Amino acid sequence: MDKTINKKTLAANYVDRDLSWMYFNRRILQEATKNNIPLLERLSFLGIYSNNLDEFFRVRMATLSRIAELEDKSVHSESEHARQLIKQINKLNNRYAGEFEEAVHEVTARLHEENICLLKEDELDEGQREYVRHFFRQRLSGFVSAVWLSAVKQLTDEADEDIYLAIKLQAEGKKTFDYALIELPVAVCGRFVQLPDRGEKKCLMYLDDVIRFCLPMIFSGMGFVHFEAYAFKFTKDAEMEIDNDLRNGMLQKISKGVKSRKKGNALRVIYDANMPKDLHKRVMNKLNLDKLDTLLAGGRYHNHKDLMSFPDCGRRDLKYPAWEPLIKPELDSGESLLKLIQQGDRFIHVPYHSFDYYIRVLQEAAIHKEVKSIKTTLYRLAKDSKVVKALICAARNGKKVTVVIELLARFDEASNIGWSKKMQDAGIHVIFGVEGLKVHSKITHIGMKTGPDVACISTGNFHEGNARTYTDYMLMTAARSIVHDVDSVFTFIEKPYSPVHFKELLVSPNEMKRKFVRLIDDEIKNKQAGKPAYIRIKINHITDETMVKKLYEASANGVPVDLVVRGNCSLVTGTPGVSDNIHINAIIDRYLEHSRIFIFAAGGEGKYFIGSADWMPRNLDNRIEVVTPVYSPEIKADLWNVVDYGLRDTLQGRVVDGKGANEPWTLPDGIPFRSQEELYKYYRRTLDNE
Repeated sequence: MDKTINKKTLAANYVDRDLSWMYFNRRILQEATKNNIPLLERLSFLGIYSNNLDEFFRVRMATLSRIAELEDKSVHSESEHARQLIKQINKLNNRYAGEFEEAVHEVTARLHEENICLLKEDELDEGQREYVRHFFRQRLSGFVSAVWLSAVKQLTDEADEDIYLAIKLQAEGKKTFDYALIELPVAVCGRFVQLPDRGEKKCLMYLDDVIRFCLPMIFSGMGFVHFEAYAFKFTKDAEMEIDNDLRNGMLQKISKGVKSRKKGNALRVIYDANMPKDLHKRVMNKLNLDKLDTLLAGGRYHNHKDLMSFPDCGRRDLKYPAWEPLIKPELDSGESLLKLIQQGDRFIHVPYHSFDYYIRVLQEAAIHKEVKSIKTTLYRLAKDSKVVKALICAARNGKKVTVVIELLARFDEASNIGWSKKMQDAGIHVIFGVEGLKVHSKITHIGMKTGPDVACISTGNFHEGNARTYTDYMLMTAARSIVHDVDSVFTFIEKPYSPVHFKELLVSPNEMKRKFVRLIDDEIKNKQAGKPAYIRIKINHITDETMVKKLYEASANGVPVDLVVRGNCSLVTGTPGVSDNIHINAIIDRYLEHSRIFIFAAGGEGKYFIGSADWMPRNLDNRIEVVTPVYSPEIKADLWNVVDYGLRDTLQGRVVDGKGANEPWTLPDGIPFRSQEELYKYYRRTLDNE
């Protein structure tokens, strides 16, 4: 008899998406504290943590604040839940902020031991002082403007991506003070200024301290003799379109409420804890905060996202050793890639393999006389996109080129609009997504005049930059039923309300969720029938209540559920009778784990899938996503290997338990294992054996 999970049990074992995100981001912070991570990479993890937190507050906390502020009785429970969640998140944020400051202090001290020194304005020798004065005159003076705080109406009219110095000044013989504001021109010259060396010591300086040192020059001739400067930053409501994780009525009420809000209200303020009370009061009065907003006393420096671009000072030994993308001999023989794909399914796994193979497929299609059309979806684009250049080349060669570009790719809107215009000018038919449905699928269709058409289906963006740092999997196939379905996705995008049936692909918002539910139900039935049964998944996020419930039911019925989940995860593990057969490993390493792989025992048959969809409401219900079956025995074996390595990772893995403990992943054999390093070695051995 099937063991089902009722609503009460699900609610008791469901972690809110935003709470789980806090646990995820802390895993990134924990990487910065590990001594086995190269020192400059630890700095980078600190920068990633900070950057993630900024985006979280701009978008997710902004949404929660909107919900919390609603006074409509029909959504009272949601508003109360949002208020409680904000309190929980702020409590975690305060706790993690202390861990963050400790990590920054420790890594900075370790850098000093390695002769990389970050100097304050009062630690310079005479040569360095003169260098800073010259640097200010030549590079900074035209970009540094002081504004009197008394002249500022509201700080939320200012940009929130920068750091500000609040300045307290006093003239000789006066008891009163003046107060000013300076925005640091980080975009002009970076956050870190390299100074003349001191022997073997590489010396750097925060731009903040350069400005502090130069305050007498900035306010020269005004009679000031006493200067104090304290950093602060604030995060505003980004007013992004709200993710469709809420019921429609709630969405409409929030959208209506947004129109009445003052533009870009501050949600979070971080300031130097040493800021004097009089200066602090004047700054805070300009930010229009309320009791739900986050106010956090921090250290001397903020906007630590800039640590991601910290100069390496020539110390490559303090960074990860280079792993060059590997070639695939079968795709590097000089033969036509389109012909090779027509002969049998091919794959690449970036960044272990070179993304150039996909570029070469497009470049070949652009000039091949037998190619009549190219259709592709683009979500994020590289700054100097080879993908777009190949598509433009194809259009100029008379191919019919169709590009679906998502204008609402968060924080990449301006870039996508710019590329769209260039493609339209080249004669490419550009489709700007689907109203109400974000196009997140990663698919390419190449139509041939003769012979089978070709399709590429990926777990990640067709983006050269991402392909160097994100782990993503791409299937290249000429299997007629799959390729036909890919072509039908483009038909669906152009005519989203016309009936389209997909034979092979799992497509949202059509039938993807229903088909995944059926696959899990089949595992339960097979387990009860004594057949092989298991679920193995590698994915970014799992928050959809239906999918969480089905995984609990699989576990309750004895099906082993092994997951590699990078980010948001609403599952709670270890609950007797509910999740005691679920094990979840989360890997943070040099590459961002991004591929989505789904493996089901299917009674011994083994069903394998890859695609763009996470198990979140937005992916399964409100986006156009594509997941494809994989039939090639060779590729299935490789996919098994990828997931298996992830489940064995004890060096970079953390247990996801729904409570945020983030304990290191352990296995009974106790053998240290790092999945990304071992995968690279595995692919290199495969190359050596060719």
